[in-house]
Amino acid sequence: MDRITITRPDDWHLHLRDGAAMVSALQHSARVFGGALIMPNLKPPVTTAGEALRYYARIIEPLHEPPFKALFEPIMTLYLTDNTMPKDVEEAAKSGLVKAFKLYPANATTNSADGVSDIDKIEGVLAAIEELGLVLCVHGELLCDDAGEVDIFDREKRFLEDVLLEIVDSYPKLRIVLEHATTAEAVQFVESFPNIAATMTAHHLLENRNAIFRGGVNPHHYCLPIMKRECAREALLLAATSGSPKFFLGTDSAPHAKGTKECGCGCAGCFTAHAAIELYAEAFDSLGALNRLEGFASHFGADFYGLPRNTDRITLVRKPWTVPASYPFGESEVIPFRAGKTVAWRVKGLEYPS
Repeated sequence: MDRITITRPDDWHLHLRDGAAMVSALQHSARVFGGALIMPNLKPPVTTAGEALRYYARIIEPLHEPPFKALFEPIMTLYLTDNTMPKDVEEAAKSGLVKAFKLYPANATTNSADGVSDIDKIEGVLAAIEELGLVLCVHGELLCDDAGEVDIFDREKRFLEDVLLEIVDSYPKLRIVLEHATTAEAVQFVESFPNIAATMTAHHLLENRNAIFRGGVNPHHYCLPIMKRECAREALLLAATSGSPKFFLGTDSAPHAKGTKECGCGCAGCFTAHAAIELYAEAFDSLGALNRLEGFASHFGADFYGLPRNTDRITLVRKPWTVPASYPFGESEVIPFRAGKTVAWRVKGLEYPS
């Protein structure tokens, strides 16, 4: 199969940053996706409905000007902290724009220092999210336990066992998205409960942890949760291509300026928005499952969030192109996933580098 037409996809996990860098990142996502769930881990984080509305306004303002050509709808989230109150959930529900709350364990990833230090501190908040029908999006990693630091390759598994299982048992009607699933244990966990889904990234479907160290340390393949073993990648790919509505597209595209990645203490995150749907097509094609890409990319996420599916369509064609060494990122530059290498698919009608 060298061509496939699907409903325009949505991205259910996207980092846009803010300011001039946001405009640069937005150009990549808006040219393909109908909308995206926007992550709230700015500096300072987006913690109230009012802040989310102002961030939404900053995102949509440049969409009215060139080079933007397609309609793109930001779907807003709020950042949970130890100080989030049930009234914040009520205001979010009333806003009409905020559809989810993001649970970052404190210090688990980029800009998560203000995250939740103890689940017990947000019991009333979780109850309100459940009651009002919003979604809890989870960065599922446990950093420390009573014995000390948890191994970085075990952090997702331990979070499922020690934290998420307790949340599921305490709030059985709460809709939960385990974001950027990276392990076979995550797949099994999601499949075990009716109200849980998971997003999967293109980079976790295409690469294992060898990518971080192949030919030397590659900071542009360093992300959190970190890439795992090949057997984990295979489990993710089987789940993504299974046709199960529990698994859907969330790029976790996370742009960082080149200097903040290539340094003594580099930031975590892979920038994939420049070729997101094209990379997912590669992953699905690797198992001969292109016929299941549409559900994963365009249907299941919208259905889980209770939002309408897009009505227009895009066509992907098998025609390789070479990813540039970098893209503009505000006043700096960002190094994209697969920089200087080829991507096998492209969206018909869009311009690509030669």
